[in-house]
Amino acid sequence: MKNIGVLFSGRGSNLFAIKDSIDQGRLDANMVCAISNRPGIPSIEAAIARGIATYSISSKGIAREEHDREVIKQLRKCDVELVCLAGYMRLVSAEFCRAFPDRIVNIHPSLLPAFPGLNAQKQALDHGVKITGCTVHFVNEELDAGAIILQAAIPVCDSDTEESLAARILKEEHRIYTEALRIVLSERWHIEGRRVIVDQ
Repeated sequence: MKNIGVLFSGRGSNLFAIKDSIDQGRLDANMVCAISNRPGIPSIEAAIARGIATYSISSKGIAREEHDREVIKQLRKCDVELVCLAGYMRLVSAEFCRAFPDRIVNIHPSLLPAFPGLNAQKQALDHGVKITGCTVHFVNEELDAGAIILQAAIPVCDSDTEESLAARILKEEHRIYTEALRIVLSERWHIEGRRVIVDQ
């Protein structure tokens, strides 16, 4: 059973979805820590209340590399083997990627490579696409450009707002993040070019 650590910046909904999957036996892993770069957000107290070892390492006014070194140090103290970004609103540095090669996973609310970066739902609506979704991918040194593990598509309705679209995407995020982590933790996969191939 592998040790996972989660990095989060907001509500923590994917953090808690992963914890639920572990608690309910759908994911064979230990969540050994959660780290937020934003001290004082309500999800920190909620994580502590769920029994998650939770740490705040503020990123405000700190260079990315310096902040990442502190996060790496804490993850290593907790013996983390797989890092899960769950609404973590920071680009990680090259040093961070080298510390956990092919062991950092992120979820993004679009069908990458479409609409990387911030405000993916707004980008989808502005472009008038009929289908969007979410993507679980490995993290590399480029923004939202690592090898794709799993995706889920959802239709965009004419009546959608950013909020309604985000809510429907989020439901799929909670579902496929667990499925993708199950693949990664199984160790039965390899990367060919930009493709994650699941070994049979």
